[in-house]
Amino acid sequence: MSAPPPPPKPDTNTAGPRVYSAPALEKAIDIVELLAREPGGLTVTDIANRLSRSISELFRVIVVLDRRGWLHKDPTSDRYRVTYQLLETAHRATPAQELTHVAAPLMHALATIAMQSCHLVVLSGVRGLIVLRQESPGPTGFAVRLGTSIALATNCSGHVLLAFMREDARTAILDETTAEVPGKTRSNLDAHLAAIQERGYELSKSNRMAGVSDMSCPIFGYDGHVVAALTIPFLEVIDETPHIAADEALVALKRTAMQISRALGWYDPSDTSTEPKDL
Repeated sequence: MSAPPPPPKPDTNTAGPRVYSAPALEKAIDIVELLAREPGGLTVTDIANRLSRSISELFRVIVVLDRRGWLHKDPTSDRYRVTYQLLETAHRATPAQELTHVAAPLMHALATIAMQSCHLVVLSGVRGLIVLRQESPGPTGFAVRLGTSIALATNCSGHVLLAFMREDARTAILDETTAEVPGKTRSNLDAHLAAIQERGYELSKSNRMAGVSDMSCPIFGYDGHVVAALTIPFLEVIDETPHIAADEALVALKRTAMQISRALGWYDPSDTSTEPKDL
């Protein structure tokens, strides 16, 4: 009986790394990424059309994603949507879990004091991601959807993350995304971020909603690096509903951001007091 032939030798003339293919996995990722951009959900037919694939190619993948809790099918419309499983998995795999555990009760207290909603934004690639929110306890309020992805260079929270991150990281992100900023040059944006770093917070009119002013402060980890931005989309009240002024809300926001930072192990070497100071 002859010996089996030796395995083929690797092709040393091929340039670049070997590319492996996992068709079923790639289909699953394509489906999840597509539905992440469709909050209203899509039917199996819609998904197949959008991905230029046949229903038979995708059906079993969709069923498995549904069974594992990554997708949810609306029984009345047959539309599939992504679930919070994505966000929960990300929390367990990243420092976001500790961050949200620490921040949640302090954000609840902040919303109660300010009578405004607040939310927490972390860096996700070259964009920001809202990982925690606390709605206003008052009769009215404005809140941003949990899991929303934001452009860093055009958003109040994004400006705070950019202003306080390492210079090399900021440069890399802006090199890739500055084209997203309408009517603002790179030098103007750099100067604006430097001003935010100097004063310690950002305060600007909302670029989405009239009557809303966004205010945001950085949250730092034990290593001194910015890990999140804590933001209040301050809704101006014009009736007799109990509320505090924007400048008072900003003071409360600064204090809360510092409390969260300290709970994460951060400390300001120049601060010898035991009480939080306004940034």
